[in-house]
Amino acid sequence: MRRTRVAPLLCAATLVAASLQATAGAGTAAPAGAGSGRPCVSSPPPRGGPAREVLNLAQQARTELHLNSVVLRVTKDGEEVLTTALGESMTGVPAQPGMHFRAGSIAIVYMGITLLQLVDEKKARLDDPVSRWLPDAPHADRITLRMLGDSTSGLHDYVTDPKFLAALEAAPFRRWTAEELVAYPAAHPLWYAPGTSWSYSHANFVLLGAALEKIAGMPLDQLLEQRVMGPLGLDDTRNGATPEIPRPVLHAFTSERGPYEESTFWNPSWTTAPGAVLTSHICDLARSAEGVGTGELLSPAAFRTQLDPGTVGLGGGTKSCPATVCLKNTEAKHFGVGVLVQNDWIMTNPSFSGYAAVQAYLPAERLAIAVATTKTAETPEGNTAQTLMNRIATALAPGHPAPGGS
Repeated sequence: MRRTRVAPLLCAATLVAASLQATAGAGTAAPAGAGSGRPCVSSPPPRGGPAREVLNLAQQARTELHLNSVVLRVTKDGEEVLTTALGESMTGVPAQPGMHFRAGSIAIVYMGITLLQLVDEKKARLDDPVSRWLPDAPHADRITLRMLGDSTSGLHDYVTDPKFLAALEAAPFRRWTAEELVAYPAAHPLWYAPGTSWSYSHANFVLLGAALEKIAGMPLDQLLEQRVMGPLGLDDTRNGATPEIPRPVLHAFTSERGPYEESTFWNPSWTTAPGAVLTSHICDLARSAEGVGTGELLSPAAFRTQLDPGTVGLGGGTKSCPATVCLKNTEAKHFGVGVLVQNDWIMTNPSFSGYAAVQAYLPAERLAIAVATTKTAETPEGNTAQTLMNRIATALAPGHPAPGGS
């Protein structure tokens, strides 16, 4: 395994760390709607104003960051500012807003919302031990549902495990089971006593997905559709049981394994819980940002818990957990229940296998920004969708610090 190629593979673990520290292919044909029944298409060419400013920033970023494509949608007060797509999906195939891409950690946000809904319905308690639902899970009697949702369990992250990375790089089409993924952190001691610090771990959400199924008595894909995607009108956001992506497809390419190669249909089964491996398009992503950022699906008390479940003040390096793992959570930059809260923005920023995206919402301005990008061989490392989102945030909400991060 090329050790110089490890960093791009770190997905949400690297992105959460960076954020807290710094701040048409194969597939089943499907309509490209925007949730409300309207097609997800580009806005008319803007002549001026905020839409023109956003378009200029996107064009500049595509050139500066050597991006294959940039797809974005910005709304304010629920009204479109700009929807556009620049560049190509594949050679000779223009990118379009209605193209589908992998949504990654967006599903983690939806699992967090579902957990809080079930708690409100008295079907579980946040401080229930995981052993109540998953008796065979690692440290199940010491870890609670809250600790899975806010990533304070102390479990190692399999995405940073060298053995896992070597296996993933060697076989990108492999289908991973939840049991195989959880076995990696189970082989390590906990970073800290559960609940006493903070460290991101994909394993938390693999286990949370399994626990949600037990609590609700329903497969996770159906649960998320019933409780999140359906109510928000996310008609083009869905779980994939295979590496297939619904058409039309925004193709991805990466140099993670050395040569620049297509990665669109690499198997994403390792990214999160089975039943929550989502694809989406940019209009759904912007609608998702609004729904999550306003707490539309939660009671006021549950929404407050989502934004701060007790993580503020946790983290920081110790003898048993380095500062690069146990990151300090502050009022300005912290992890909630499945979401990042940064400088008043509520967001998440998936990036893996050549895809990068971000959904972000600023309640004070009722501003939603959704960006997806794909790479050329010259694209720098890091989440380039986040980079562009920060620039748009600075331009449209100058009185509010941008989230930061890479």
